[in-house]
Amino acid sequence: MKAKGDRPDILAGVLMIGLGALGLWAGRDLRFGSAAMMGPGFLPDVICGLLIAIGGAVLLKGLAKSFDPIGESNIKPLIILVVAIAGFALMAEPLGFVVSTIWLLVIGSLADQESRWREIAISTLLLTLFGALVFIYGLGVQMPILPF
Repeated sequence: MKAKGDRPDILAGVLMIGLGALGLWAGRDLRFGSAAMMGPGFLPDVICGLLIAIGGAVLLKGLAKSFDPIGESNIKPLIILVVAIAGFALMAEPLGFVVSTIWLLVIGSLADQESRWREIAISTLLLTLFGALVFIYGLGVQMPILPF
């Protein structure tokens, strides 16, 4: 007889429910409003509610499936992505959007062992240009574009 409970699905469901609950708690002081007159808490509450509902479905599915052990995991890509995102957050204000985005994309691409430098360079150039046009010029995000 095989044990019940697919651990990756159970962990994913619990994580989604936890993040949804955390989001609801963080936005507890925001006014919800109505569908016709949305308040600042309307969208976060709806998104967090959906996250909790999806997490519940994943959790129930994981509890119904047979046991599937979690194999070995490679933590190196996770560390690389955390360093890339943290570097972007720390560099965005002093060094500007372009430098921090280049950092994010180049360092983040190191998490994929199959990435090629030519593809990284082309995608970094296009995504940095697109991001600057959309966020800095289009949406007016208050961030310096370059460090000088």
